[in-house]
Amino acid sequence: TPLTFNMRVGLGLAALGRPGYINLQRDSHLTSRSVEGMQQQANKVIDALFQQSRILSKEETLIPWLDCARSYGLSEKFVGEFLRSNSVSPTDVYVSSKWGYTYVADWNVELGEGEPHEVKDHSLENFLKQVQETSEHIGEYVKLYQVHSATFDSGILTNTKVHEALSKCREEKGWKIGLSVSGPSQDELIREAMQIKVSGEQRLFDSVQCTYNILEQRPHDALIEAHESGMDIIIKEGLANGRTLSNPTLKELSSTLNCQPDQLALAAILAQAFQPRVLSGSVTVDQLRSNLGSFYSIEDPESMSVAERLVSTAEGKEVLQKLMESCKMESEEYWDNRSALKWN
Repeated sequence: TPLTFNMRVGLGLAALGRPGYINLQRDSHLTSRSVEGMQQQANKVIDALFQQSRILSKEETLIPWLDCARSYGLSEKFVGEFLRSNSVSPTDVYVSSKWGYTYVADWNVELGEGEPHEVKDHSLENFLKQVQETSEHIGEYVKLYQVHSATFDSGILTNTKVHEALSKCREEKGWKIGLSVSGPSQDELIREAMQIKVSGEQRLFDSVQCTYNILEQRPHDALIEAHESGMDIIIKEGLANGRTLSNPTLKELSSTLNCQPDQLALAAILAQAFQPRVLSGSVTVDQLRSNLGSFYSIEDPESMSVAERLVSTAEGKEVLQKLMESCKMESEEYWDNRSALKWN
């Protein structure tokens, strides 16, 4: 029997499950923002992920990975309908999702001044409501269920009732339990989350999903600690919602390595010692293929991937060091810039 591995690069549905998001230049990639148009586009990109996983499966079988959330518009509905209509077995796909935010934009891209697209609620009541909704849409496919954007303010880290409910969910459904983190205190949040135990023994969180990229590097040491403790490390916003792609150092070094800027930016994350899995925020098949080229040799199966070159060749190691040193930003500035991005 061939060994099976989850793909190291998965598809996040934040930008495909709803008409508006903060990624740059969405208009140039999405022709229709209707529910039908967005679902068709999501289907194309998901189908491309499955095709690539089959093509790349050689000695081992690669399992495609999709990451949803209750607040990513209709992402769970889109994924569930795609998987069932294509008769995909739950053993042939890895689906992760999140609870904690409710989508309230009613399929609009632009809202009134100060109106939110999503509302956070990490209460027990909201967990019980949203876990039921997720179960209805994609329950048989879910492998990992995550708290969406845990912060110190949201109360999730100290709410023992929610901790008990999450632990019960793991026992009854067999889902791993994770959390995603955001903001300049990601490192502190990760360290705090690592300490949470249920029944005094088992650690509550099996995984953490964190923003880390060539610009925002503060969580590095905390991610190393989490990895060494056995947690699954997932990286989101590896291209910083598209902001990395205009970085002159990234452009220069990607031409040195003869690869695309998105491939080098993602490969620089995949090359880190905390051995992450990384999410692609692609909204087109071409973007997805290019993103996958960060870790997999798409064009020439015999050649080294970009990530391999960064860790195993002298030139690659030099490029990685220069990239990480010259692109790093202060976390507070990074998150201030992110909060200024417009939904489009």
